[in-house]
Amino acid sequence: MKIAILAGGLARRMHPETVDCPKSLLVVAGRPFIDWQLDYLAAQGLKEVVVCTGHLGEKIEAHVGNGRRFGLRVRYSRDGRTLAGTGGAIKKALPLLGDAFFVMYGDSYLPVEFRPVADHFAARRPPGLMTVIRNRGRWQPGNAQYADGWVVRYDKRIGAGDMEYIDYGLLILTAAAVAGHPGRSFDLAEILTNLAGCGQLAGYEVRRRFYEIGSQAGRRDCQRFLRRRHRLSGPEKL
Repeated sequence: MKIAILAGGLARRMHPETVDCPKSLLVVAGRPFIDWQLDYLAAQGLKEVVVCTGHLGEKIEAHVGNGRRFGLRVRYSRDGRTLAGTGGAIKKALPLLGDAFFVMYGDSYLPVEFRPVADHFAARRPPGLMTVIRNRGRWQPGNAQYADGWVVRYDKRIGAGDMEYIDYGLLILTAAAVAGHPGRSFDLAEILTNLAGCGQLAGYEVRRRFYEIGSQAGRRDCQRFLRRRHRLSGPEKL
């Protein structure tokens, strides 16, 4: 399957660095963050990537290019003048993605094996699949209720006491699940919430934590992880 990377947001929490630099190009452990993502996707056997861009997307394109140096084919789907939101961005990219595809966020590093996730999806062929991790409030309030291989409830906005799981950040969606949404600009959470409510959102539980650069604290954690993983030397401070 191909994979879409959602990299079009304004990244206001990371200002002032992201006023002139897209979040995907923030330096983490000595490299632009998207380099780490693309290297990992290639190592997982993926071949084709669609980067959904918006704010300062031209800088991402200039840096990544066609993806050949990562061993990938990279193409771009651009929001245009009006940001389309995570859901609208995926909907606009559908002609590049095929019938079913992975989705991940441009600020996430996910040390998970992709093949078992794809196999889990293939065995069930639901409209969507969400990877989840048992969070119990460690990183932020839970937003998913998971049982017997299915996400039976998802609410991005409000953490509930019975929600011990959280969206891990890797999804598989079918084109049909996205194309049916009537809007042009919308949050992907609307589709996921509806699928969960209809019993059509498969779940895959991940045991290893995720990393993200959506906050300075998260970026520091991610940098420490990447330095340890790749045995990098140099200053720890960002």
